[in-house]
Amino acid sequence: MRLNKFLASCGVCSRREADKLIMRGDVTVNGMRGETGQNISDQDIVSVRGEQVFAKTQKVVLAYHKPAGVTCSERDDHAEKLITEMIDYPGRLTYAGRLDKDSTGLILMTDDGDLIEAMMKGSHRHEKEYIVMLKHEITAEFLERMAQGVYLKDLHIKTRRCRIEKLDDKMFSIILTQGVNRQIKRMCKACGNTVSSIKRVRIMNIELGDLPENRWREIKGEERRKLYELSGQNRRDEATDR
Repeated sequence: MRLNKFLASCGVCSRREADKLIMRGDVTVNGMRGETGQNISDQDIVSVRGEQVFAKTQKVVLAYHKPAGVTCSERDDHAEKLITEMIDYPGRLTYAGRLDKDSTGLILMTDDGDLIEAMMKGSHRHEKEYIVMLKHEITAEFLERMAQGVYLKDLHIKTRRCRIEKLDDKMFSIILTQGVNRQIKRMCKACGNTVSSIKRVRIMNIELGDLPENRWREIKGEERRKLYELSGQNRRDEATDR
């Protein structure tokens, strides 16, 4: 098995992030610096930043309600609250799709690197739904421009068409199928408005529901099976064990 795939199977991170860890020299195999593309066997000892990692057969998926002020990226040295420190769960989990520090709502946490990899691929067009509050009133022109896709000058891209619905004078729901950094804020700014708050309420078939802030629940049964099916994993054998 390739080293990056092994790290993903251990729940350390996705394969792409594993390659970055390997290139930075954070991964060792039998005490020697790991190499990109390296193959390993069951007999090899793999460590990340000096801590040995082990393959897992049973994967965990949690739905977590992230409060404002919590940072996803562990590489932010100035973060006061890291998401990995907020979740009291035995074992190392990684987020599958981040939220900005000041945004709230649903995040999936898992030790299944293959699931993270599948969910992060923009080509799969996985749906994510948000409730957005603006500083200024919503106009019909704003809704039309957002729905048709918005050209983002700083990124030189046009966003995909999306579903958007006005909920109040300054509030709307939006369903995106891509993962551009700060996409909603950028889109709103390009359309002449400013975001006050963003709350993610759904990722694919997983809904936030009435889960309180800073609480989590484990994804099990049919809900879990459907998540794997939508992500293209189709790992029904694991899902039925839960």
